[in-house]
Amino acid sequence: MESSSPTITVQIKFAGRTIPVEVPAAATTAELKRLLQPLTNVLPRGQKLVCKGTDPQTPITYRERRFSPVVTGPHSLVLAGKVLQDAGTLSSMQVVDGSKVMLIASQGLHQGDGPITKNSSSSATSVTKTSNVKECQTQKPETIAGKIHAARWKVTGVAALHDYDLKELPEDVWYCGPSLRILDASNNCIKEIPHKISALKSLNKLLLTANDIDDENISWEGLSCLQKLLNLSLSQNRLLSLPSTLGSLTSLRELRIANNRLDNLPIEIGSLKHLQILIANNNRITTLPSSIGDCESLTEVDLSSNLLTELPEAFGKLYNLKVLHQRNNGLTSLPSTLFKKCMQLITLDLHGTEITNDILRQVEGWEEFDERRRQKHQKQLDFRVGSSGVFDEGADDDNRRR
Repeated sequence: MESSSPTITVQIKFAGRTIPVEVPAAATTAELKRLLQPLTNVLPRGQKLVCKGTDPQTPITYRERRFSPVVTGPHSLVLAGKVLQDAGTLSSMQVVDGSKVMLIASQGLHQGDGPITKNSSSSATSVTKTSNVKECQTQKPETIAGKIHAARWKVTGVAALHDYDLKELPEDVWYCGPSLRILDASNNCIKEIPHKISALKSLNKLLLTANDIDDENISWEGLSCLQKLLNLSLSQNRLLSLPSTLGSLTSLRELRIANNRLDNLPIEIGSLKHLQILIANNNRITTLPSSIGDCESLTEVDLSSNLLTELPEAFGKLYNLKVLHQRNNGLTSLPSTLFKKCMQLITLDLHGTEITNDILRQVEGWEEFDERRRQKHQKQLDFRVGSSGVFDEGADDDNRRR
């Protein structure tokens, strides 16, 4: 879009709220839809924009049979107005400064956690725990530590503290020092990971899934001392960013950071040469550093339900990659060498993106990739393991486009 053209402010009506969007008058509807994507979580091809007319004071009138931000049937919503066509400019369709435009979202064509509705305006700044996580009680951590005989931790090397409603890690954890190999404190209400974590120098596995940890209360300096750490799980917390010190955890095999509020990954992630599994779905990630191509051991990557519009070409360097999940993103293309160089890739999930099966078939190396995954599917059928018998092509069909 040209920045020199005059701009107008369009009032987008969606899910019971109004979103003012500043856009060049010469912009096309397609360009407006791309601007709306990060504001609403609705993919461009899942958006229908309806404008009442040229008078910004004229309300959009509509009749609905049931209230929902997502259209669930052909008769759910009857609108009075003009449907804006993707190729047309806003000015040519008489959309002017102050015009009110209704956004209708198609079911299933969204990214992230779904359309941002009136009741979830803070969805980008809050994380809801899974329903099986209990509310924190007033029980003291010292009492819980006594119940489970902390002295045994030194003998077994395992501290199992999951689902104890802890608000902080018990002091007895630090006394174990280098004896501890596994610390599982998932499904609690822990808010802080102090620098004392550095005392656990023999820790191989640290599981902190589903707590209340935010950027200000996690000591990455302390974590960076855990040079034997193989598995780190920080999913379902309140993290906004990951620091450069993440790259110092060079022994990591698994990194799980799903369901946070991350908008990017640090460049230093490329230092994790032994990383095999990266699970970062359900965040707000918009771009990936090209250094991810240096994670040469990666076999599984899940970046589903983020705000990605492209993947770096460096993905073609992930020669060991077997599984790639990119569902519910705004992707319009794939790295040109993905199929040609990632010769072990078998599972690819692009449902809910702009990439359709027809587009996939045009990518160089498609035939070899398709043959590999069909062979895997046939083996599953032969042994009746993990397959419904229906072959999933990996993306949506073109006929789902609106």
